[in-house]
Amino acid sequence: MPDILDETVAILDRLVGFDSISGKPTHGIVGYIRDYLASHGVEASLSYDEAGERANVFATIGPPVDGGVVLNGHTDVVPVEGQNWNTDHFTLTRKGQRLYGRGSVDMKGFLACVLASVPRFKAVDLTRPIHIAFSYDEEIGGYGMPVLLESMGLNPYRPEIVIVGEPTDMNLVTGHKGGFEMRTEIMGHEVHSCDPTKGVNAISVAMKLIAKIEEIGAMRVANPLAGSRYSPAYPTVNIGTIEGGTARNATAGWCHFNWEYRTMPGEGGAATIAEIEAYAMEVLLPPMLAVTPNAAIRIITETALPALDDRNATFAAEFVSALTGINSQSVVSFGTDGGYFSDAGYSTVVFGPGSITRAHKADEYIEIAELVQGLDFLQKVASRLSR
Repeated sequence: MPDILDETVAILDRLVGFDSISGKPTHGIVGYIRDYLASHGVEASLSYDEAGERANVFATIGPPVDGGVVLNGHTDVVPVEGQNWNTDHFTLTRKGQRLYGRGSVDMKGFLACVLASVPRFKAVDLTRPIHIAFSYDEEIGGYGMPVLLESMGLNPYRPEIVIVGEPTDMNLVTGHKGGFEMRTEIMGHEVHSCDPTKGVNAISVAMKLIAKIEEIGAMRVANPLAGSRYSPAYPTVNIGTIEGGTARNATAGWCHFNWEYRTMPGEGGAATIAEIEAYAMEVLLPPMLAVTPNAAIRIITETALPALDDRNATFAAEFVSALTGINSQSVVSFGTDGGYFSDAGYSTVVFGPGSITRAHKADEYIEIAELVQGLDFLQKVASRLSR
């Protein structure tokens, strides 16, 4: 274990060093992963976005036959702007038994465990394959997943189980919420603020629409799903970013804001989005058009992240339980790529080292002991698939 742990930390150091914020080109981190796999005799296939700037990584170790296990993670991380870090966010920094850095726990720690385990995977006589599937842009809606699934579908073999290694404190997760990742663009009419009645203030319109979105959110809070295992036990809304206008003495000619509606499994969410769109088009837009024919409100669904429910989890959950002795199953409110895999018919669970409570914030870290847990589990996976 000491040798592979040292290798894991070294790999994590390299991975954290890549500024792989969602939406940016992935040439650096993907090239490193591809070259690392090649150095161990494993050929990786890459599947790209339309611009050829971002790529998923897929590789198979073992016989090219049906079955086996997919180890899934994402290479992207959330931004660091506005966060007060005590370390360099893109330099892995060890303090005691903690390793600090953006993405250390979400989820480059798991990626490092998988890559460091490749020599182990190759050393055992696998009778069923281990597949490595690393996706891009998970953090902003899983944009890489449709591309990855299409690429996987071209293979002559089909995996049986997917383990998404998001940080769950090594708890077995069989369900999570879904979500609509939304963008609203409002076009008003800019005039001098000495007579704002001649203009259309896009920020003011945005405030009214945001109030409507939050009103719907408050209604969901007031009506939690009885007996739900989720916390919170209701759909949630969040306004993430907003920008607009040019000066304090001019009505804002434009305003954009990004938001999300996070759904419960079994809830489509489309009706809620339609309700918000109807309010915008029927209540807010007509008085805007009375001032200027160029006024507009565009509500854009950038992606609809599927929830992970229990319908396809059984086989994967039994597999993890057999290896770990964990019989309890839980659900989480954050989203993963798991919903995409499950909707495609793969038996899918979420199970990985570290705590999600440290993700997306300053001084993100993973503990050395948590890497050991991840490595130990992956060794058990390899041993089971070599029988």
